[in-house]
Amino acid sequence: MSTPTTGAHILVYPFPSSGHFIPLLDLTRRLLTRGLTVTVAVTPGNLPLLDNSLLSHHLLLPDPSIDNLSAASGNIFLVYMRVLKETHYSILLEWFQSHKSPPVVILSDFFLGWTQDLASEVGVPRVVFSPSGALALLVVISNWRDQPRNPDPEEDMDFLVNYPKIPNFPSQPWWHISQLYRKGKEGDPDGEFFREFFLKNLLSWGIVFNSFEELESVYLHHMKQEFESGQVWAVGPVLPPDDDSTEVSNRGGSSSVPCQEVMTWLDSKPESSVVYVCFGSRSVLTRNQLKELATGLEKSGVNFVYCHRSADQRHQTSEDDGVLPEGFEDRVAGSGMGLVIKGWAPQVTILQHHAVGAFLTHCGWNSTLEGIAAGVVLLTWPLGADQYTNAQLLVDQLGVGIRVGEGTRKIPEATQLAQILIDSLDGTRTEKVKAKKLGAAAADAIQGGSADKELDEFVKLVNDLKIVREAV
Repeated sequence: MSTPTTGAHILVYPFPSSGHFIPLLDLTRRLLTRGLTVTVAVTPGNLPLLDNSLLSHHLLLPDPSIDNLSAASGNIFLVYMRVLKETHYSILLEWFQSHKSPPVVILSDFFLGWTQDLASEVGVPRVVFSPSGALALLVVISNWRDQPRNPDPEEDMDFLVNYPKIPNFPSQPWWHISQLYRKGKEGDPDGEFFREFFLKNLLSWGIVFNSFEELESVYLHHMKQEFESGQVWAVGPVLPPDDDSTEVSNRGGSSSVPCQEVMTWLDSKPESSVVYVCFGSRSVLTRNQLKELATGLEKSGVNFVYCHRSADQRHQTSEDDGVLPEGFEDRVAGSGMGLVIKGWAPQVTILQHHAVGAFLTHCGWNSTLEGIAAGVVLLTWPLGADQYTNAQLLVDQLGVGIRVGEGTRKIPEATQLAQILIDSLDGTRTEKVKAKKLGAAAADAIQGGSADKELDEFVKLVNDLKIVREAV
């Protein structure tokens, strides 16, 4: 449970998936340093991710019923969202009603839009946390609210969906849209549940973005028009502090290579001579993708660190799952050009190392921000969800990225990929110059700049709610 402090008490409720959970935990630590009293709602699977600073500040919630999930038909993710609400709503309601000093605010992930109803029932404001950027969220909101329709959704994957209300983002092909929307069937109760509660995010007291003014100013300002309250706080990039040890110990899971060994390997390489390759914590490349990637890495001759995720780590397999070519690891290790990490990699630490000059990424928002903060060139190969939108932002608008591939529809040929890898380490490239400038802006934002000021404003408003409550 939470430890009393002089600041207001808030409930932080992350969505229990690492890409959502970890950045909200990093934000929570910053809220604690500003004096707020925090209780983090956590399921057993994510409890190991809490470090000592948060262990005394948690409310343990049960995992959703396995029986309900296993018996479900349809999209298992949408079913999970519904069952999560059915499992947690009554527990959280009872906790609020029995607490001697209940929270004055609920801060919850945008996948937990139903907490808007919970907040209304207990009489406190709800604030949305977005683990995606402002542009990506505007696109998702537009899809669920306006419900664009493709006359031939199974065959015409290049059908263009227009977004006339979003600045600098006229359209995207149908196949770039999230499968949650694209594969949904009209009248499906789970899909309708998700749409209803996702759009309820817009009724909240405000939204906190893991982004910063200098990165997405036009979209952050536009987002204020979407929220009834008009309150938008950009407090990113939300990263672990420089002296944080949790990333090495338990931040993401087990690894085949100890962090110190990775650092020693990087220390042996010249400045900006290494490409870091990682496609996130959930994605498993297909056979064709991995074949071209591995061949391209070897052909390039560049130094690289590759964080490889295999199908067995995902606990499910497919006939199309990629497997590293026989002898690949031994060859690149023997030549000294490559280091393969299986499992989790200390990504923030790797990207911040002076030897790393480029990052081949799936463009998940956490990875995108971590690459931007490090000032490295971003080589974009989005695989799904909001990643296509993020890639467009990096390449077409910010100019810090180089387009490499897109999902399984645009897989780079190995020779082409090898040349891109070589070119990405050229320090005179325009993308490199812009990446360094944007990285400096990211550092300024969280070191007394725009992000720090907006977080201070958020904390002040939350503390004001406590004062009002105590005065009643």
